[in-house]
Amino acid sequence: MEVDIAEALRYLGIGHSPPEDLRRQTAELARMLTARVAPRYVCRIFPLEFGEGGIRLAQTEAVLTGRTAHVMLAQCRQAAVLCCTLGAEFEALLRARQARDMAQAAILDACGSALVEAGCDAAQEELARRCPQSYFTDRFSPGYGDLPLELQRPICALLDTPRRVGVQVTEHLLLNPGKSVTAIVGLSDQPQAARIRGCGFCKLNQSCPYRKEGTTCGA
Repeated sequence: MEVDIAEALRYLGIGHSPPEDLRRQTAELARMLTARVAPRYVCRIFPLEFGEGGIRLAQTEAVLTGRTAHVMLAQCRQAAVLCCTLGAEFEALLRARQARDMAQAAILDACGSALVEAGCDAAQEELARRCPQSYFTDRFSPGYGDLPLELQRPICALLDTPRRVGVQVTEHLLLNPGKSVTAIVGLSDQPQAARIRGCGFCKLNQSCPYRKEGTTCGA
């Protein structure tokens, strides 16, 4: 699995035409990272139950509330929940780099963010192989739009992430290790449009450095 260098540079806040030296350093650190760390993920599929209080993952206590979940899953019969992590291995690499060179540590952290997203992409590709007749929504996560961050706990419990991939939910609803992601993907019998992409759904749309420059991150 490879790191998308352009994606890593976006995490660094670098838009178009990054300095060549920065691109080279990013590529070198990305190669080092992928040689030592591989994303791990776990995924489960649940039928959906639509009700006044939100959308429940059938036979669980997990309820997806708010506009984001409704927009995303309105045409779906099932949803997959997943968790992907770079694990403690990445944390150790990052601490070692921070002790030596904070600038390179920042680049490595951005590469880690891009690699965990690549791991989520791999999980979704596996999901597509398992469900070849289904169409998929965009991937979205707790904390995105108005989907509550509190969903971290039930999702990780359903996936048994502490045992299966070593991911815990902290008291502040963050994931530990840090380079970990939970996400939801809707499964439908009909093609799905890209419903929630763009600046209008992003929490940073009023402070985004890309928008200040008259461009976007491309998400």
